[in-house]
Amino acid sequence: MSAKKRYFLFNFSKTFFGFSIAWKRRYITPFINHKNENVLLFCSSLQEAIAKNLNSNDTIYIWGRKNEAEVYEYAKANNIKICIVEDGFIRSVSLGSDLTRPFSLVIDTQGIYFDPSTPSDLEKILAEQTFDDSLKERAKSLILTIVKTKFSKYNGIEHKKIELDANAKGKKIILVPGQVEDDASILLGAYGQNTLDLLSQARESCKDAYIIYKPHPDVLSGNRKGLKDSSVALRYCDLVIENYSIDSCIEVCDEVHTLTSLSGFDALLRGKKVFVYGMPFYAGWGLTKDKLNNERRNRELTLEELVAATLLLYPRYIHPKTLQPCQAEEMLSEMIKMQQHYFNSKYYKFIYDIKRFLIRKIRRTIEYVLKKRGKEC
Repeated sequence: MSAKKRYFLFNFSKTFFGFSIAWKRRYITPFINHKNENVLLFCSSLQEAIAKNLNSNDTIYIWGRKNEAEVYEYAKANNIKICIVEDGFIRSVSLGSDLTRPFSLVIDTQGIYFDPSTPSDLEKILAEQTFDDSLKERAKSLILTIVKTKFSKYNGIEHKKIELDANAKGKKIILVPGQVEDDASILLGAYGQNTLDLLSQARESCKDAYIIYKPHPDVLSGNRKGLKDSSVALRYCDLVIENYSIDSCIEVCDEVHTLTSLSGFDALLRGKKVFVYGMPFYAGWGLTKDKLNNERRNRELTLEELVAATLLLYPRYIHPKTLQPCQAEEMLSEMIKMQQHYFNSKYYKFIYDIKRFLIRKIRRTIEYVLKKRGKEC
């Protein structure tokens, strides 16, 4: 069936931009939960969408904060609704950059949670929602489960106790989590600062502290750009830690200092002090020590209220087995089983790691070829 016939039959469509990679197209459909998948149109340009009868009855979905200025202008002029799509806060066992299926996404109708320059659906919930006792009890239970099972956004690294050297004795222990330098949360929420700036500021403000730096797993994998040169990081920190889970790193520290990393949110769940140098979604609500201010965020929240908004009300979840919409608790329960299977089954872990190795090799090859052709991956 042609795009034009689809439009006239159903009278509307969902049009997607920034989903150029096939796996993103395949994984988005369960979250849209639409019976007529024939009207899901994936376009590489505005002109292509217009040719397929993009109009005011449609909804446009854009992956992250892609540079789709032309699409935004057209949508505004023609009264077309735009939603921004991004990974949720508890996503998968392995890295998203290894093309693993997400079990949580956010679909924001106002902005997106990592862009503090504009309101988002999450910010609206945090600023205006009345959190009843039932919702707060669910949030409290979810926090206990996450802390007990040591879960975070990505969960493919085993938890191991970190033994610090003698220089750490009697000192405040600070964790500085690295971030992906070209990630939208840094470009939009760090206000020109990068990971090296963060390390420098953390050392300047805590001269006598013992500072641990953990490079981002996407950077260590080679999938993304960021600070992974230990010799550079050690100008400002005392220890660089790589093959430990974020939970293991948070457990050994007293404070987390971050730009916009989700590790700051993880640390709040685990009762740690969090110092924020950028403006992530969890800053500005009275739970963190903030370098910057956001005038829209003038409400103090409890940890349970922050979690209720962030993990219960804002994202969409699908069940890892059925791929049907579900609640956060159901998805988390299945993901915990998946993680245990990965760690406990040598055969499954071997097969999965081989698949991941091959994906990374293919990705490196494609990036090399595109670079040789003078294009950007």
